[in-house]
Amino acid sequence: MAELSTLARPYAKAAFEYAVEAKDVQGWSDSLSLAASVAQQPAVEKLLSSPSATAEKQAEAVQNICGDELATACQNFISILSENRRLQLLPQISQQFEIMKANLEKAVDVDVVAASKLNAAQQKALSEALSAKLERKVNLQVSLDKSLLGGAVIRAGDTVIDGSIRGRLTKLAESLNS
Repeated sequence: MAELSTLARPYAKAAFEYAVEAKDVQGWSDSLSLAASVAQQPAVEKLLSSPSATAEKQAEAVQNICGDELATACQNFISILSENRRLQLLPQISQQFEIMKANLEKAVDVDVVAASKLNAAQQKALSEALSAKLERKVNLQVSLDKSLLGGAVIRAGDTVIDGSIRGRLTKLAESLNS
């Protein structure tokens, strides 16, 4: 997968720079997300991987499925991707675009998996603490996992904070066994 993200990076960067210049980062984000979800459909994946399908036919298929929700500039971008036989990279391009957008907005998505339900005050306190630590606006997503026994596991990008009892017991067992 590292190879696909390497191939997708220059396209995502170009799209992002254009979107920033055009002051339409959210519009591009929506268009790329839509195109990426279309490109992941089994029938479309088959068409995009077919050597007999022309670049124009592939681009036209993606553009037609997306319809009017795709901005003109993004349609041109899809045509360029198609000419370079890179339409299958749309999911990776969209993902990298979203990372660049989050960095621009100084925002980060944080997933919290907790052993018990967090009330609004706890969520607010956690969000504020993470916001201060990460120096970014935090978009908190909370889910429950009863197997944690207690505590929570927090994931923010590459950062993982395991404050669960299960995680602490695992670390204790590892240290006793070594």
